[in-house]
Amino acid sequence: MKVLLTENIHPLAVDNFERHGYDVELLSRSLSEEELVERLPGVGMLGIRSNTTLTPRAIEAADDLVAVGCFCIGTNQVDLAAAAGRGIPVFNAPFSNTRSVVELVIAEIIALARRLPEKTERMHAGVWDKSARGSHEVRGRTLGIVGYGNIGTQLSNLAEAIGLRVIYYDTADRLAHGNARRMPTLEALLAEADVVSLHVDGQPGNAGMFGDEQFAAMKPRALFVNASRGMVVDDEALRAHIESGHIAGAALDVFPVEPKAQGDEFTSALRGLDNVILTPHVGGSTQEAQEEIGHFVSRKLANFHEEGSTELSVNFPRVQPPGLQSGHRVAVLHRNVPGVLAGMNQMLAEQGDNVTGQYLSTSGELGYVVTDVAEMPSAESLRQLADSEHALWVRTHSA
Repeated sequence: MKVLLTENIHPLAVDNFERHGYDVELLSRSLSEEELVERLPGVGMLGIRSNTTLTPRAIEAADDLVAVGCFCIGTNQVDLAAAAGRGIPVFNAPFSNTRSVVELVIAEIIALARRLPEKTERMHAGVWDKSARGSHEVRGRTLGIVGYGNIGTQLSNLAEAIGLRVIYYDTADRLAHGNARRMPTLEALLAEADVVSLHVDGQPGNAGMFGDEQFAAMKPRALFVNASRGMVVDDEALRAHIESGHIAGAALDVFPVEPKAQGDEFTSALRGLDNVILTPHVGGSTQEAQEEIGHFVSRKLANFHEEGSTELSVNFPRVQPPGLQSGHRVAVLHRNVPGVLAGMNQMLAEQGDNVTGQYLSTSGELGYVVTDVAEMPSAESLRQLADSEHALWVRTHSA
């Protein structure tokens, strides 16, 4: 099976695939929709990061695609419904780079509070500006976290450890860590926080959630950090509030439009501002995080192809069967309607096969069942199963 990996995915992923006999092609850049349409025929598994968008048109062209791996946290760059409709599970790495993002945010908060960006710029220009003007400790100040998921909660823990008070706001009901306080509304958080850090996901409803109204509601001379999604923030509005002096500094790692390839020009309304840190979407780009992501996602893809496991898939019913030690495995993706499992078991009973294990899950319109049997069903039985009214695909595995 051919595996196509884009955007400089860690070599450990390549090694994992090649050790299991896959034919791997690794690209250093992202691919456009046109390029995906051209390249995906013949590709069995696709690995992407955040800059490659997998559209319904690209998915439609991928006749041989069996699984997609997002070697990052987010999956909003993939049309998950279109992939599910074609029977293609999508996997990601929801936890692997959490610590890396949090450490960057902590470093940026301290750097902004001490106004290090302008200090280092003046030193490089030969200017000795030894002054405490505008420079503050973070100890005792209030950090407002918007989005209290995996990254937000770990940021909360580290922030408290260095003396920050933590408040948070999330539309979901999230348990507070340590001494953090939940705020009833975003407006209440903005009115109290000395630093606001965004950690929301890329769902369409979050687009443009932070604009002129929200910046105006922040405390005068507060700091702002966005290491979540570029489309969440109106960068023009942020620039206006920095230039007016209302916002004392900002750090952004994500942008509404990002360059596709290494070395391409970066354009942003936030370039050229004092006490503004701009980084090229490197929140999770540490060697430790990328290595872990490479290992984690490549194994999820291989486990699905080799054993039928859909553990942690973001668009598929989740089934985690044990490793196949003996016998054979029949995996069936089907429409979530009554009678499919009964029909499959009837087929196995009619040929006298012994079921040694069965694992089933449903999600929305899809159902997924993995059945372990002592003897491989006949080719005719498998064909009839695949051709049945509600089956979308049938795949087999052998120990």
